[in-house]
Amino acid sequence: MQTQTFVFFGIVGSGKGTQVKLLMDVLKAKDGKDCVYISPGNEYRKIITSDTQTASLVKVTLDKGGLLPDFLTNAVFLNIVIPSISIDKHLIADGFPRSLDQSNCFEETMNFYDRKNIKVIYIELSKEEAIKRMKIRARHDDTDEGIAKRFDEYEKNVIPAMNYFKNKEGYTIFNINGEQTIENVQKDINKALGL
Repeated sequence: MQTQTFVFFGIVGSGKGTQVKLLMDVLKAKDGKDCVYISPGNEYRKIITSDTQTASLVKVTLDKGGLLPDFLTNAVFLNIVIPSISIDKHLIADGFPRSLDQSNCFEETMNFYDRKNIKVIYIELSKEEAIKRMKIRARHDDTDEGIAKRFDEYEKNVIPAMNYFKNKEGYTIFNINGEQTIENVQKDINKALGL
């Protein structure tokens, strides 16, 4: 099995992280290959635990539900990709890219590493369902203000970042209904990807 590249899009609360982990398990069981997993969100959560100026600036932005600047998110992405990517590992991006600039960075990176046939998985979720789920998981940045801001940012930046790949050669977008059980979402993703 050829190594593959996957990009997950979905509003906060859509279950991207859960589905990424499930996909990694399926891939590992199928061909035994490792995955390079890229989640700037996870990296930012690590950064804010450090005692640095970057940590305090990142924390303020995240608490307000804002998007961090492209240079920083691109750097976080590249800091994982550059030392980790290899021809015998799958690559999964979760929560990246989130802006047009980041989509461009992603595309350039994939071209450089000669990654082809990239599968974009968009887990669709209504605003109402996403809010309900965010209230349940109660992360420190899930305030009403933060949630509302994130929706605005998502519609303004993240959807265009995904649409950047529409009709691009070498990219396929799969729309998945995220308002089902975890198992059914996983089934739909596996079916779409032919796994």
